[in-house]
Amino acid sequence: MDVVNEADKPETGNAATAQPVPADAAADAASVKPSLTHLRSDGTAQMVDVSNKAETTRESTATATVRSTAEVLALLGAGELPKGDALAVARVAGIMAAKKTPELIPLCHPLPLTKVTIEFELDTEMVTVFATVKTRGVTGVEMEALTAACVAALSVYDMIKAVDKHAVLTDIKVLAKSGGKSGAWSL
Repeated sequence: MDVVNEADKPETGNAATAQPVPADAAADAASVKPSLTHLRSDGTAQMVDVSNKAETTRESTATATVRSTAEVLALLGAGELPKGDALAVARVAGIMAAKKTPELIPLCHPLPLTKVTIEFELDTEMVTVFATVKTRGVTGVEMEALTAACVAALSVYDMIKAVDKHAVLTDIKVLAKSGGKSGAWSL
């Protein structure tokens, strides 16, 4: 079944269904170009056309943090949680998530990922996940890195929730990216 957006429908001339638009609002809408690439001029979502972009090596690193108690984090670091080695499970979950990003985030392009790494940094208050994703392509891998970091953190949460129901996921963000026309960027 094809879906037709209202903006794509031909005018039918039915005044009963037409919505009046104030003259100043219509003029403002006509003069403003959309600033978000995932939106068409009528405001509906679109997958961005990247066919004319240059293929470059692109990399992104994202992070997510799981806050817990010192006792739980000690068990996590020692691999002694009731469910087993949480960090090993979370590492694999993060890698799998990066590969599934376009299935989870509707407007993401499927990309041939060339590398995904998941690293953990533990201290007495938290475990920080670092996900780095790399490709050679026409669009960046920030969403893949964010997805990997989030799912790895969710997996840690799943593995510790039996011993800490108050664990918190926080500080999800892109730390760095490189490649493409905009070049390198980092926090």
